[in-house]
Amino acid sequence: MKYLLLFTAAVLFFSCSNQQLEPRVWKSIEQSLQTQLITVNDGDTLELPEGNFMFTKSLAMDGKSNIIIRGRGMDKTILSFKNQTEGAQGLLISNGSNIVLEDFSIEDAKGDNLKVSEVKGITLRRIRSVWAEGPKTENGAYALYPVLCKQVLIEECIAMGSSDAGIYVGQSDTVIIRNSKAYWNVAGIESENSRWVEIYGNEAYENTGGILVFDLPGLTQYGHTTKVYNNKVRNNNHENFAAKGNIVASIPPGTGVMILATHNLELTANEIIDNKTVGVGIISYDLVAALNEGEVEQESSIGGVQTVNNNFQADSLYNPYPYQLYLHNNKFENSHWFPALGHDIGKLFFMKSFMNPPDIAYDGILDPARPNPALCIQEGTEINLINLDAANDFENLTKGPKQFDCEGVKINAINR
Repeated sequence: MKYLLLFTAAVLFFSCSNQQLEPRVWKSIEQSLQTQLITVNDGDTLELPEGNFMFTKSLAMDGKSNIIIRGRGMDKTILSFKNQTEGAQGLLISNGSNIVLEDFSIEDAKGDNLKVSEVKGITLRRIRSVWAEGPKTENGAYALYPVLCKQVLIEECIAMGSSDAGIYVGQSDTVIIRNSKAYWNVAGIESENSRWVEIYGNEAYENTGGILVFDLPGLTQYGHTTKVYNNKVRNNNHENFAAKGNIVASIPPGTGVMILATHNLELTANEIIDNKTVGVGIISYDLVAALNEGEVEQESSIGGVQTVNNNFQADSLYNPYPYQLYLHNNKFENSHWFPALGHDIGKLFFMKSFMNPPDIAYDGILDPARPNPALCIQEGTEINLINLDAANDFENLTKGPKQFDCEGVKINAINR
């Protein structure tokens, strides 16, 4: 009996190994699928077949309404742009309304795998968007990239390998990102200059930074009103492989959550675990510009990558300082004694908080027009909270959770 069991186990092992090594069989539906995307009638459902399909050009659908594009499953319908020679995106959906994309995978586009622009009502459901060879600077910027959209729902998706952000929503209104996974990206999940955003039930792990909420200068709108809750943000310690000059190149490896120059944000009930440099970083654009001083910015970029703007003061309507933030009831743990020492912020934490990287760090750079930033932090007495006083070369750095207690602070909890 023992030998029979060993023989059976060996057969199963080699059978599974052969299945894993079995090469994909690639087919082409490039011309027929692009024709369908052009000719599909409003209200139709476009069914994608099961199989592995290789493309040499971008696919695009423009000006359509009430369309469903459905595959047979994210592991069964795979659209690869590995051999792409024309276009930047893999799939571009633009100028439409009420579009649903579900149950397929997109891989290896030259630029962004899936871009959705100026669509009112876009659902991305069970979309797997990856660069199959893993993290590389040469990978496209965004795996899932709705921009200038309204009524955005991203759920049960997977994003991996982006050289900027895996799941990204930019300059959009009324957004839900939920129950999705982002890993091996520079930024796992990012909301940028977007309004009325909820990010919940997600897993962001093994990125450089787990979840980012940014407000940047020089764009079509400024962001506000974001709730980030019930997410698992863990082990975001991957090296930063963004191109120099990109805004996300500033993220220190080992960052759980980064909040940049936004307001009216609530962060609650998240598990922020084993992000070696900082659990939550709260920073102004002043600090980003200072960290990137002297960096050579990219002359051009594929897609909508945001580079550091060292002339951000020219945007007179932009507020570079975070304010009106409410952090409460999150779980912080960090088994690492040392931050990532390849970044200036990591070196700073090593010197100023030896063998105890901060759970929460605030750069302490105040808005001259708003000396009270209205930061309300209720995370218990055991967390390591640091106010860096970066504006004064860290001279008056202070520690302790009581410095941002909520007495006298107006709390704007965001309704779910």
